[in-house]
Amino acid sequence: MAGKSGRSKQADIAESAVDGLVARLEGEVFTPEDAGYARELAGFNRIALHRPDVVVAALSAEDVSAAVSFAARQGLPIAVQATGHGIAAPAVGGVLVSTRRMNAVAVDPLTRTAHVEAGAQWHQVIAAAAPHGLAPLNGSSPLVGVVGYTLGGGLGPLGRQYGFAADHVTCIEVVTADGGVRQVTRDRHPDLFWALRGGKGNFGVVTGLWFGLMPVRRLYGGGLHFPGEQAAQVLHTWRQWTATVPEEMTSSVALLRLPDVPDVPEFLRGTFAAHVRIAFTGRAEEGERLVRPLRACGTPLADSVAEMPYTAVAGIHQDPAHPLPYHERNIVLRELGPDAVEALLRVAGAGSSCGDLMVEVRQLGGALARPAEVPNAVGVREGAYTLSTLSPPGSPDVVLEPMAEWSTGRRYLNFLAGADTAGSAAECFTPETWSRLARVKAAVDPDNLFRLNHNIAPLP
Repeated sequence: MAGKSGRSKQADIAESAVDGLVARLEGEVFTPEDAGYARELAGFNRIALHRPDVVVAALSAEDVSAAVSFAARQGLPIAVQATGHGIAAPAVGGVLVSTRRMNAVAVDPLTRTAHVEAGAQWHQVIAAAAPHGLAPLNGSSPLVGVVGYTLGGGLGPLGRQYGFAADHVTCIEVVTADGGVRQVTRDRHPDLFWALRGGKGNFGVVTGLWFGLMPVRRLYGGGLHFPGEQAAQVLHTWRQWTATVPEEMTSSVALLRLPDVPDVPEFLRGTFAAHVRIAFTGRAEEGERLVRPLRACGTPLADSVAEMPYTAVAGIHQDPAHPLPYHERNIVLRELGPDAVEALLRVAGAGSSCGDLMVEVRQLGGALARPAEVPNAVGVREGAYTLSTLSPPGSPDVVLEPMAEWSTGRRYLNFLAGADTAGSAAECFTPETWSRLARVKAAVDPDNLFRLNHNIAPLP
């Protein structure tokens, strides 16, 4: 087995200690000299690379407990990776727990709930729920890990009708810094339950998640692609239109500058385009009526908006399906008036110097603005829109800073990736929420072992 007793070259970890860890595991251990080390670490977003002392490829909560206890004894920080979409501070040294092999999914159609292990991806839940006429509150990409997405809030195509994915979590199995495996609910460890749902990976390694599913079998959804020179009329029309639509309609507009590569649809390669994304849960006839003003605002290059099974939801945003490096940054907007649209067009529209792969505005509101039935730490409910960017490696922010005039002062945690965002966690919460998160952190991880992330430091 790979990495059975490889000694770390990065930290003074006794070979006997690594051997002791291996003996406790059902899964595998990798150190930097092992052949499978790099393969186990390879995540979706390649903007930063982990280089831990030890990688534990876990197969169970017991494996995770052994890895956390080992790290605590050695005084090493702990990182966690399932798919690697939301990488922040890379693990240089320390212990990385790889959960991708823990990917079981179970759906209970009677209670309309799902249970997933730590490494499950959304496409698995979508496929398991669909035969029962149910859908999860997944994100725009079905390749994203369920747990990390949900712990960061979870903003997806059904958001305005049903809220954040974190709002519908009923139970969390988590390994805390002391190596203990806890079942956390609204009644058991309620402060930790509150903090995990929104505070992401700062409080332990989540090994199991139980959450509600929605009675959604199909959508009226898809995308409208317009030439980039029509971006102004598209954005202005969409801005006005969002003030008129019901909560069953969740939508966004993305300004795309995609490379000329085979993964990109031919008509978008090497061009600038505006992409309107639509997800409507009402009747198709009503959806067609609602979308009519958007169709009429320009001359679409492509129109895929139609009735679809929920299993085709990935076709709405058409997110990348293969690993690539990108910075992900965002701000939350309190409003999007005509002046804000004009400012956005100046920095990201036709003729601008913007080189971002994507600049997207998503409408919030509806259920996303209401408190969860069981309160949690998700911190962007007061916003009207998110404004996010995907940028090539080395690209500075040329869009968000000029738009700060319209910002709430908050960022959305799940739309942050890259080492330059590692210190941004405090900007995702109100001061009161941040203080409470820091107190919970101090109670469950006083030594801040879980710090290779968008970190919430324990209150001194």
